[in-house]
Amino acid sequence: MDDNAIHQWLIECFGPVQGEAAWQQFSQLPESLRDQIRAQGEQGLPKPAEVQSLIQAFTAGGLNTAGDVQRTVEAGPINIRLAKSIASKRITEEGAQTSVEALEGVKVRSTLSESSLWLDSVCNFDPVQGETQLLTREGWLDGTIDAWAQFAAPVASSMNDALAAVFQERLGGSLDGEVSGMFAGPVPIPIPDDLKDPSTLMKLLGNTSFSMQLGQAAGSLSSEVLGSFDQGIALLKSSAGALIPQNISAYAQSLEIDVAEVTAFAALHEQAHARLFSSVPWLMPRFEALIGKYARGISIDLDAMEEQLREANEMNPESIAGAVNLTNVGVNDTPEQRSALESLENLLALVDGWVDCVVWRAGMAHLPHIEQLREMTRRQRAAGGPAELTFESLLGLQLRPRRLREASEIWESITSTEGQDSRDRHWSHPDMLPLLQDDSDADSVIEAPTNSTSPKQQGSNHSGVDWDAELSKLLQEDNQSTDGSSTNGQDSSEQDSFGQETGKQGSANGSTSGVTPSEQANDDDNHSSDKGSDDSNPNEPSGDGSTH
Repeated sequence: MDDNAIHQWLIECFGPVQGEAAWQQFSQLPESLRDQIRAQGEQGLPKPAEVQSLIQAFTAGGLNTAGDVQRTVEAGPINIRLAKSIASKRITEEGAQTSVEALEGVKVRSTLSESSLWLDSVCNFDPVQGETQLLTREGWLDGTIDAWAQFAAPVASSMNDALAAVFQERLGGSLDGEVSGMFAGPVPIPIPDDLKDPSTLMKLLGNTSFSMQLGQAAGSLSSEVLGSFDQGIALLKSSAGALIPQNISAYAQSLEIDVAEVTAFAALHEQAHARLFSSVPWLMPRFEALIGKYARGISIDLDAMEEQLREANEMNPESIAGAVNLTNVGVNDTPEQRSALESLENLLALVDGWVDCVVWRAGMAHLPHIEQLREMTRRQRAAGGPAELTFESLLGLQLRPRRLREASEIWESITSTEGQDSRDRHWSHPDMLPLLQDDSDADSVIEAPTNSTSPKQQGSNHSGVDWDAELSKLLQEDNQSTDGSSTNGQDSSEQDSFGQETGKQGSANGSTSGVTPSEQANDDDNHSSDKGSDDSNPNEPSGDGSTH
């Protein structure tokens, strides 16, 4: 690609006046950089329309002058204005509504009022003061982008520092120590004199690249979320939460379920979360502390980052995106990080499990498809829903669906054995929350501190419903309900649902592992009179409590 073609390309990108100025700036670049751009050819350069779009994003992001660039570097590791402008552009391109229609708003608010009454009967936490907001996708972005940036800031800061170190110490500052401009796309951006040091410039590139990725993630997420608590944490400043009616309607259509029912289900989820976070003042600060502890401990593999930089065709934000992605350059977690991650996963699971339990009890008499909606929510979690994918992209965090299942079961168990008053009192202090056992203990149960029931009672599933059988089949997980018991031709799904309880009964009556379920049932009938005279606590599992 010769200079005349590059000149024409700049004119098409920036117009006759600014394009000529960009050509003059190009002419002043070091010969090595000009050769690099020439070598790309016409196919290697972005289309003029793409450059114009990027210019608009940078303008909205406050990168118009040298002073803007200086302030961006000093403001922090993430350019929130740039991230927001990129996300907003994506939302617009996807045809998002600019406002919530009046009639639709009336219907959703009526549903919110009704679902709040349903929650009153199954939840001791009071309704949140204020009104649940009805937001467009753009409104959700405006309300949550600051929270996302806050969580991602420690990671972005580590990335920027590592980029500067690798570029300066390992790549030898291959821009000869000074540059006259930076190409982002390439878009000529003037660089102040005190930013011409390559290591400082790399921090700016890292800042811009990370901000662009955050914007892209937020823009994508805006079309998926149904409410502000979909990530399991409070992201809005409004404690009452919010719903996104456009996304709820699209979701209902994809499931072929009436939009009014899906709206009610989403309203129950949002309001249950809002009541919990509003009534438990330590909950959100605990999340913030755990996320911060994990993020601050992240280390960067400088060798991997150097490789990413060497593979980059250009030194611009898009080309170095791989170098600021934890998937490519993150170091294995430290013991402290693993501890913080486990605590974070457990707390997220307990929140989701409590909400799942409460929503089911509140909506089971009103929503015909509540089981299907509930199952879809769990499948989305298991496959990598909004929370998992966004956190993994920004912080490297993953949520384990098995813990969500366990948490839901223990909250249902506590409700059945202790009542909803006692269940909700477990949130009075972190030490009162149920405990999820280590992953290595496959047959472990969840225990909750209590003065009225034993851990064995807590571990029993009194709900009588195997809510996750279909999810387990979907994920092709090995069911862990029995140890060595023979089904003698029984259907495997029946064994999954009832094998664990049968095993307990067999142990209680002195049976061996060779006794079949049908033989055990006959044996249970023979001992029914003995059980009827047993003075044990009615909440205890059946039998004398002997172990396998």
